[in-house]
Amino acid sequence: MNKIEILKSIKDGLKIKEEITRFAKEGWKSISEDDIQRLKWFGLFLRNPTPGYFMQRVRIPNGISFSYQIKALCSIAKNFGNGIIDITTRQQVQLRNLKIEDVPEIFTIQEGVGITSIQTGLDNVRNIMGCPVAGLSSKEKVDGYSQVKALTKYISGNSEFSNLPRKLNIAITGCSDDCIHAETQDLALVPAVQELGGNTVYGFNILVGGKLGSGGYRIATPLDVFVIPEDVVKVCSEIILLFRDHGSREIRSKNRLAFLIEEWGEAKFRKALQEKLNDKLTPSGVDLRSNQKSEHIGIYRQKQSSLSYVGLKVPVGRIHADKLQDIALIAEKYGNGEIRFSHSNSLIIPNVPDQKGGVCGKNL
Repeated sequence: MNKIEILKSIKDGLKIKEEITRFAKEGWKSISEDDIQRLKWFGLFLRNPTPGYFMQRVRIPNGISFSYQIKALCSIAKNFGNGIIDITTRQQVQLRNLKIEDVPEIFTIQEGVGITSIQTGLDNVRNIMGCPVAGLSSKEKVDGYSQVKALTKYISGNSEFSNLPRKLNIAITGCSDDCIHAETQDLALVPAVQELGGNTVYGFNILVGGKLGSGGYRIATPLDVFVIPEDVVKVCSEIILLFRDHGSREIRSKNRLAFLIEEWGEAKFRKALQEKLNDKLTPSGVDLRSNQKSEHIGIYRQKQSSLSYVGLKVPVGRIHADKLQDIALIAEKYGNGEIRFSHSNSLIIPNVPDQKGGVCGKNL
């Protein structure tokens, strides 16, 4: 076994939270190398260029947050970090230059506003992505946000999913513009339509085995499965467990789901999934994604009457906490306080009255 598998076999990474108060009292130098790795189960990464300081990766399902949460994160960045917040390509944020001594208080602040960094590092299901304008676009036939929330709730803190062979990137989207680039994900659900029992049903087709990075890239391929929204959590959780139980745990660069799909093939994986579910799978429906691509930057009308959303590009996703706090206030003033992060390191303010869209954009 490689060293990561050995440390996981000794202690579940989720159990490290019980030790954080002690680490805070004793300082970062008291933390063993294995426990430094386990802290990644709670999104805490000790950075080699800054000894003694941690980066925290915060989970924001679908990239959807609210102004009070953003204000809390900005306060943490200013009072405990370096005053900078990074928006990532997985629609979440990262805080930098945090000390372990402050982590218990940071966790308390975050829990108070309903956010967490649980399972955002190492061999876990990472932040689940979705279209940042889910529920807003008139072109959308199925809204994936409810499924993102439900699956996140099911896996978070669940030891059934805390020891995967490698990280697992998931996206669930109803976006016809494919803004989250589904083929790059380990597991992606994309909008589709199928005829079931004489009825037209909107749901998702499943793609598996996409990846970028070490070990070479692979484009996710169709599993030939259509799933209705109500079955997303059940089907996705069984796919995750298949990966947990059958994925390679030897060479770290060869442990992603893509390599299991390459070894088994889509047909064998589909058959194994069907056996796990003890139910017949529905073949893929018609893919509803178009060739048109969008990052949702600019001002667009929503499907809700007289409302628009305003998408703002954030260069390289890096923003000062003071500026992001100002944006949170703008979201309260012109919208309903929602702030959404996108796959392109950018942000969106939804639910802005049409007549205020231009003014909102200028203030940003």
